Amino acid sequence: MLKKIYFKAAFIALISFLCLPVAMAGIAIEHWTQPSGAQVFLVQSHAIPMVDVQLDFDAGSRRDPTLQAGLASVTASLSGMGVLANPVRDEAALDENALGEAWADLGASFGGHASSDRMSFALRSLTYPDLLAKAVQLAARQLTEPAFPADIWQRERESMIAAIKEANTRPATQAQRAFDQTVFGDHPYGYDTTEASVKRIEVSHMAALYRQSIQPCRAIVSLVGALTRAQADAVVTKLLARIAVPRNAAASACPALPAVAEVLPLTQASDQRIAFESAQAHVLLGQPGYKRKDPDFFAMLVGNYILGGGGFVSRLTHEVREKRGLSYSVYSYFAPGAHAGAFTIGLQTRPDQADQALQVSREVLARFVADGPTEAELQAAKDNLIGGFALRLDSNRKLLDNVANIAWNKLPLNYLDTWTQRVQKITVADIRSAFQRKLQPQKMVTVVLGGA
Repeated sequence: MLKKIYFKAAFIALISFLCLPVAMAGIAIEHWTQPSGAQVFLVQSHAIPMVDVQLDFDAGSRRDPTLQAGLASVTASLSGMGVLANPVRDEAALDENALGEAWADLGASFGGHASSDRMSFALRSLTYPDLLAKAVQLAARQLTEPAFPADIWQRERESMIAAIKEANTRPATQAQRAFDQTVFGDHPYGYDTTEASVKRIEVSHMAALYRQSIQPCRAIVSLVGALTRAQADAVVTKLLARIAVPRNAAASACPALPAVAEVLPLTQASDQRIAFESAQAHVLLGQPGYKRKDPDFFAMLVGNYILGGGGFVSRLTHEVREKRGLSYSVYSYFAPGAHAGAFTIGLQTRPDQADQALQVSREVLARFVADGPTEAELQAAKDNLIGGFALRLDSNRKLLDNVANIAWNKLPLNYLDTWTQRVQKITVADIRSAFQRKLQPQKMVTVVLGGA
């Protein structure tokens, strides 16, 4: 019977990736706040008996202590390595193997990970009443009562250290580390998880981070699937009900978390040349960019597609690859977050061509910042971005990612309905002025790794 449930869940999961979850005419996002303070965002999609849930907490790596870089990431990972016994509920402890088997028996999944800004937990389950109730109960245990087993952490720590040592032999790792540390300075966005920082992390640190951060009043919960509002509210309530609220604290009143400093702008250019024995030189050029909530977001999105985010149709590709054959690929991107993420131009080339490729990239960037795109480039970018918009929403998982993005960044609930109109309204002048406000080509970080 359990095998039948598992294979049925896998089949439906496959179908969910092949079918549009909702009609593209409009995506209704319902939002409400629970008495606990949890923020809930729901898109009802009843075509498939499945639900995807994401719980986000302000506990990403930007809150890692300076000497314990990687704490958020390992905390999220180890939270899925077993759950504690609960004598009151007559629930036995589950080690990592038993927990994995329990999820396999349900044909469902639950797990956590940490990004720069948030710690996230994702649940996927069929919505048949008996199965969903069991999946929610198990997810609530894993979310609320992680065991953080010390012996498992010792094993995982050794594995992480081995992976870090291996990664340190790669030129891309060393180039990116040098770039991030120079762009971000002392800001946590530039922290690097090292062998030393991992050795400083103990399970007591994970438990302390968890107690502080994983609270109902800090939860932002996004759901997409075959649930009514009442059913979704009940699911969220059950997922968060086991979390202990600090004594003498109102359920919905969370103490403010410590502020995280902003990323400082660069005051001057920096040029690092790092010797490394490799066939290709790794070239990175960039600076701090902008926050996700910046009003220039759409102008920068469209503009970067033209500059270097559009693959073979971008200016950088045309100038560096097509005209001069200096690199197989060259790209640019922004990584906006709660703070100003990096703007990056990257490429690989022969070490003896690195200076030429870098110079061409700088010239293309400087011209783009000064003049902006042409009308033809702008129209082509709009056509591609708008034409591909449906692919951003063609599965429950992708739609959930978008809903969670709206919830986390406090975007308008009609954000997805107005996305194409916002892109269509962008002008050459919008892009030019936005890029001039955000980028200073004369003050950028340059890292070239490779060659003597």
